[in-house]
Amino acid sequence: MSNPKIAIIGAGPAGCLLARLLHLAKIEATVFESEASPNFRSQGGSLDLHTDTGLAALKEAGLFDEFLKHARYDGQYMAIVDKDNKPWFVNSATGLGSSLQERPEIDRPKLREILAESLPPDMIKWGHRLKEVREDGSLVFGHTSIGGFDLVVGADGAWSKVRKLLAPDIKPLWTGIKLFGMSIPNAAETAPRVYKLANRGSVFANSDGKRLSIQQMGDGSLSIYASSTGAGGEDWASPEVCGYDPHDLEAVKKALLVLYQDWAPELTEAIIKAAGECTPRSLYMLPVGFTWPHRRGVTVIGDAAHLMTPFAGEGVNVALEDAMKLAKAIISAVAESSDASADASRYLDKRIEAFEKDMFPRMEKVQRLTDELMHDFMFTEGSPRTTIARSIARHVKFETPWVLHPLASAMVHSFFFMRRMLAS
Repeated sequence: MSNPKIAIIGAGPAGCLLARLLHLAKIEATVFESEASPNFRSQGGSLDLHTDTGLAALKEAGLFDEFLKHARYDGQYMAIVDKDNKPWFVNSATGLGSSLQERPEIDRPKLREILAESLPPDMIKWGHRLKEVREDGSLVFGHTSIGGFDLVVGADGAWSKVRKLLAPDIKPLWTGIKLFGMSIPNAAETAPRVYKLANRGSVFANSDGKRLSIQQMGDGSLSIYASSTGAGGEDWASPEVCGYDPHDLEAVKKALLVLYQDWAPELTEAIIKAAGECTPRSLYMLPVGFTWPHRRGVTVIGDAAHLMTPFAGEGVNVALEDAMKLAKAIISAVAESSDASADASRYLDKRIEAFEKDMFPRMEKVQRLTDELMHDFMFTEGSPRTTIARSIARHVKFETPWVLHPLASAMVHSFFFMRRMLAS
């Protein structure tokens, strides 16, 4: 097995990046994707890629120049405000955060398109919805089954069928957060005040267990996300429970304007101006610190391994880092086994096990940050006023060596204390 046969389940960012890196190394891999054909139009909002993870992975794959054609460095503006539109934290595109680390924005659909189109046309098998991974590692699809793989990699998202083989009793946990995704097309013309508020970046308004997010997209639209906690279970989006069609934008807007009735009009205008489709979503997560016993020939990356909510903005970055590190492990195993007389599959298995042992603490750190920020913003009374210093300190400590954590935390809390004193 000098050149292993690899199956990648899922043609999202992690799966496509892994396939790209293996293709460059001339290692055989096939990507199986449930979607019937390429569709890059409705894959989410804007995201920022980080220097040491997402951007490093794109550079490793030789796709950084293509990324730059679509990246928005002026999209790094970010404001955290309350329901009265009072700012509690503002990071300009040229402020402190951008000087510490590059975080250019790109539309999620465009990123996926760049990655998928970097692969040979026949490398992705569209219309292959995985039903099961058998004990022998063979893949069961709706119309066929395929086996003979040396490694099956699950990059198949929140409800991963590959993860089910590794940890059959683990399922994503509902966070209790309900979300509606909407859009304002051609926002500069159709909603100039909301467009100006976003300032080509993002605004996150939080109060009373609710959040309203406004994000600039590369096509001139604004993505609007209305999140809330409160009454209702996991079936909250069924018409019988919520009392309206959750895909009917006008009905949703009417309900949201009641929910956000005491919010500043410049914020609720983002709801009023929304047009087109409306998508209800429930936010799920895997348990913080989730691991699985190593199993020869199978592993998972991205959301399949560490599903998180979007509150830290790290999900895609750590998924791309997973793919980059896994590709390096596979390539190293192939190099080690090329001249070996022993069972070459053993080299691959050892490298995959080492990859997982490295990934577990790395992903727990990100999961913990995300979970803490989710509780800061959505489940803490008085947020963001009562939590902003703690939340920013969490981010700063995440980016700095542990030995500097006490100093970093003290500096952040001192900054916000002085700001309150000057404002009083």
